[in-house]
Amino acid sequence: MNTCTISTNQASSIRYSRALFWLVSLHIFIIAISNYLVQIPVGLFGFITTWGAVTFPFIFLITDLTVRIFGQHLARRIIFFAMLPALVISYYFSVVFADGQFVGHEHLLDFNLFVFRIVLASFSAYVIGQLLDIKVFNKLRQLKTWWIAPLASTFIGNLVDSFCFFAIAFYKSPDAFMAMHWVEIGAMDYLFKIVMGVLIFLPLYGVILAKLQKMLADK
Repeated sequence: MNTCTISTNQASSIRYSRALFWLVSLHIFIIAISNYLVQIPVGLFGFITTWGAVTFPFIFLITDLTVRIFGQHLARRIIFFAMLPALVISYYFSVVFADGQFVGHEHLLDFNLFVFRIVLASFSAYVIGQLLDIKVFNKLRQLKTWWIAPLASTFIGNLVDSFCFFAIAFYKSPDAFMAMHWVEIGAMDYLFKIVMGVLIFLPLYGVILAKLQKMLADK
């Protein structure tokens, strides 16, 4: 192995490590903020959903682009490294900031079943949904039509994620409102994610993919 080959391998390793760091950080941030915002219901067109439905679809956008550019191996490593920190950070912020207000760190000393169920549900739904998303996307990304894979993974991944999350988090929940309306909220959450995915995330995906492919081709 010559010096040029070693330098190239080192440069590739550095780029891989940087990509892993930033993508893991993005996953943790989106999961944490979504777990907090999912506690805040919002009415849209007479139906009930949560603000978490606005932020969480970014996870699928990032995952699909990762699989497309870097492959399944990096995408799975991202999920492995992000899930536990995201779980801890989500619990911290959801307990310390309740209903959009800072309530103090002393609440961390008391176990919060409502928040814990949300975090546990997020953990389960995230891992199952993302691994399924990677599998589905990887099967379809070989097609020439670029939008088929992200569209299919958006429908399937969000379906699994939404109903897995809401069933674990809010079925017979200590929160009476969420316990009564979790099916309705979960269905609206899914439909809202699909609308967001088709109208916003899919076009955004195409733009980012084209830019990334151009950047990689220029190197």
